[in-house]
Amino acid sequence: MFTHGKRHRHALVLAVAAVLAASSLSGCTQGTPAVAADDPAARADLRAFYQQKPQWKPCGEEECATLKVPMDYSAPGNGKTFTLPLIRATATDTSRRIGALVFNPGGPGESGVALLKDGGAESFSERIRARFDIVGFDPRGVAGSKPAVDCGPDDEADTRADGAAPQPLHPATAEQRRAALADAESTVAACERHSGSILPHVGTVDAARDMDVLRAALGDDKLSYLGWSYGTSLGTAYGELFPRRVRAMALDGAVDPSQDWAERARSQAAGFSKAVDDYTEHCADVAGDACPAGTPDGIRDLLHGLYKQTAEKPLPVDDSEWGLDVATLHSAIVNSMYTPEEQWEVLSQGLSDAAGGDGTRLAEIADGEEDTSGEEDTGSGNEVEEESYPDNSDAAGTAVDCVDIPHPKDPREYWQALDEAHLAEGDFGSESVVAALDCKGWPHRGRGPHRVSADGLPPVLVVGTTGDPATPYHEAQSLARQLPHGMLLTFEGLGHTAYGRGNRCVDNAVDGYLSDLKPVKPGATC
Repeated sequence: MFTHGKRHRHALVLAVAAVLAASSLSGCTQGTPAVAADDPAARADLRAFYQQKPQWKPCGEEECATLKVPMDYSAPGNGKTFTLPLIRATATDTSRRIGALVFNPGGPGESGVALLKDGGAESFSERIRARFDIVGFDPRGVAGSKPAVDCGPDDEADTRADGAAPQPLHPATAEQRRAALADAESTVAACERHSGSILPHVGTVDAARDMDVLRAALGDDKLSYLGWSYGTSLGTAYGELFPRRVRAMALDGAVDPSQDWAERARSQAAGFSKAVDDYTEHCADVAGDACPAGTPDGIRDLLHGLYKQTAEKPLPVDDSEWGLDVATLHSAIVNSMYTPEEQWEVLSQGLSDAAGGDGTRLAEIADGEEDTSGEEDTGSGNEVEEESYPDNSDAAGTAVDCVDIPHPKDPREYWQALDEAHLAEGDFGSESVVAALDCKGWPHRGRGPHRVSADGLPPVLVVGTTGDPATPYHEAQSLARQLPHGMLLTFEGLGHTAYGRGNRCVDNAVDGYLSDLKPVKPGATC
């Protein structure tokens, strides 16, 4: 449901691509014995993990606990573990309770615990909250996971000299490409320096295995699951590993596991490029008087001018020595495409400010600081002091992507992909390939591009939004075709994902499937 970007670096991250290498029918990774993944609890060395009973304690309006999982499933008895934070909002109608509904909000690198703590239960309908315990968790290496991925301070991997010009979105010269490579290599080195021992173990296959330990710990014979964005990758991996352990699975904002890294980069770049076109066409309707130009062509001209201007000299930003450079501008544009109903008016205001020479509002959007709710947060007056965790979504997202997805080691392959992507999608294409440079030379353990293999998997609901920027609609179509009994629900709308955003047709269809296993008819559209 969420993605992540790096200030002054990779704004358009391949944030939901981990399923490209995430799963195999046997569930084997390097050094993993070939066992029946559908019954891991039968293994003596995993039995203690599967027999855990979480000790739930109040944490605000929810309950929290922890779960231990082996760091390395090929050697679960070596004493090395991850401790994963759990959170649940218990069913409001215990007499009709079905069980737990486990969810993942996306990323990779986003915290399920933080989502519920921040009021994310509202993403689920009253019908679902009545019949399920809503259960979130922080995947291995993410947020409150112990240990968590750490790539050091943001400036540790920044190889730019003081006073040097920011790197362009499209490194075209040999010097610019050397700088981009050096930046990526510095990022890898920083991650290995701080978290080298755990980096091989944070991939999606292992996270899916953790989710089966969680299922058992919750007392459910079969898993009910809802995944947004990258969460569809995690769900697909679980479905391939444990097809007969699935009760119901809804995958919203789906990732196509058959695409390689370059195809995925192009797909997402095209999605964001189209979303910006949608913004220019709808600006006056959505933003009203805040729309910075009267016509779509006028907005395109404004955007083009700002990209050119900030590439040469950053715009002033209050309380910042950096200013609004082209990377930060691009990040603000990308971040604004996820929920148009909340973000497009604020984006329009930021663009109007920038046209007047002030980049402050756009910089806040790029950093996720701009409030799009329109309401002042005054607090409830009875907040509970709770443990909080630093946001490591950038580092964790990079680690998961790079562990999962096979990437080339030869930089020439990136430059060829870069030129092709730039020709097709402009700066969105360039940025998507530059972001992938972080994975050059990173050891991976994933399977790579493949079509889903999950014999015995029951019907799975895939939800695709026709105007989705981060997980374009054609990927949902492809995943639904690959699943043994895939059902596709089409939402004709804008923004990233569909469930929980206020469309009654979508919410009713997903609710009916999750609670009553009601199938969605072929061609169903909202």
